[in-house]
Amino acid sequence: MKQYIKDIIAEFKRVQWPSWDDLQNDAIVVAIASVIIALIIYFMDQSFNNILGWFYSIF
Repeated sequence: MKQYIKDIIAEFKRVQWPSWDDLQNDAIVVAIASVIIALIIYFMDQSFNNILGWFYSIF
């Protein structure tokens, strides 16, 4: 177990962690993509709601 923890620590030391600027840029991209996807889903939902509402009003 002790060797396993040492190996984990050694592996973490070899990892190249992203810079603060990279993290901020990635967070902005994720936020914008999330808003765009949410808007697409919202408009699709509203469209289907209107289409089905029109369809059910026929019957």
